[in-house]
Amino acid sequence: MRNAQWFVADYLPRWLTRAMINQKFVIEALNIDGQPDALAPTTLTQARVVFALAHLHLVTRDQRFLDVARDIHAFMDGALRDPDGGYWQSTECFEKRSYDQSFALMALVTLRRADRSAVPAARISNLWHFIVESLTESATGALWENMEMARHGAANGDLRAQNPHMHMFEAALQAFEMTGEVIWMDRAQHLFTLLQRYFVDPDTGAICEFVAADLTRLTTQDGSRREPGHQYEWAWLLHRFADLGGDATARTVADRMISFVEAHGLRGDGPLRDAPFDALDRAGDVTEATHLLWPLTEAGKYYAATGALARAHAIENLIFKRYFTGGPNFAWSNQLDGNGRVLWPTALSRLIYHVALFVTEGARAGLWPLNDIDQTQTFSKEITI
Repeated sequence: MRNAQWFVADYLPRWLTRAMINQKFVIEALNIDGQPDALAPTTLTQARVVFALAHLHLVTRDQRFLDVARDIHAFMDGALRDPDGGYWQSTECFEKRSYDQSFALMALVTLRRADRSAVPAARISNLWHFIVESLTESATGALWENMEMARHGAANGDLRAQNPHMHMFEAALQAFEMTGEVIWMDRAQHLFTLLQRYFVDPDTGAICEFVAADLTRLTTQDGSRREPGHQYEWAWLLHRFADLGGDATARTVADRMISFVEAHGLRGDGPLRDAPFDALDRAGDVTEATHLLWPLTEAGKYYAATGALARAHAIENLIFKRYFTGGPNFAWSNQLDGNGRVLWPTALSRLIYHVALFVTEGARAGLWPLNDIDQTQTFSKEITI
């Protein structure tokens, strides 16, 4: 039976037998036939998988997850980390993006919590120093998109995205939870302030995906874009922030996001009923009536964390019965239409992070146990290049 427990106890160990390359790193994607792509390893994928596996180890105490996380981190540290403390976009692209640094930070603090010997403390402090000194706009405290923008400033026509700020907020919360160091909560508070100042639509409470180069509102199509998945993801993070002792007003900010998405952003009928649409505009009109996998995981996390357990359980059913095909190929579908037909069959390895957090949040809410996993199976890394 395909469900959350199946994903952790059965599917993920078998997927890792296909996804690891030379016992070093994970492939970027598998196609529908279970064959790996030939893309260069990225920090985004490697860091997300390190985080997900270290996190799953902390939840399940499964030593196999920790062993693989250490292997991938060793690759990251040698092949993707620059001596300045930051991480390259990939082994072939030597740009450094704010978005990627947040996942590197999440991976480092979580793996260090699982095994202090795996990550020197200096790796974490050096990365944060790089983020502050090289990727942060001094006048506003907002993140530049990448080093290119940091060097030359944001030009007219450039977009500034909420997404790097959301994941840096997530990384700061994770660092606080893993270390107990109050400085990380202070950093999260700063990012919460940026959220309210620049990225929340005051009329609806929804998250704006993009703002202008100077962080002001855009009247363009880009400025109108609202993604239901990010309303859920931010709302989950804001409740987590408040739960960890942060600003309690974050819950009110989250509530407005959820009101917007529940009023406009969910399919009303058919096999994908209640699945978040991929995109809306500022008025709440649907602009992309398709269904990526990750927004479902974000909705599920939010509902599990806030006690809407029936809704979280319904999302579990959608995810594992509609997106995960099972069988010998270890692939899943990344996007479906409203009738459940596959639009994008590629299994992106970076999405393991989204699914892992959903299943552990459901376990924390009591929806399913994850502490009775059979740990006798060995993860064999078959693929060689």
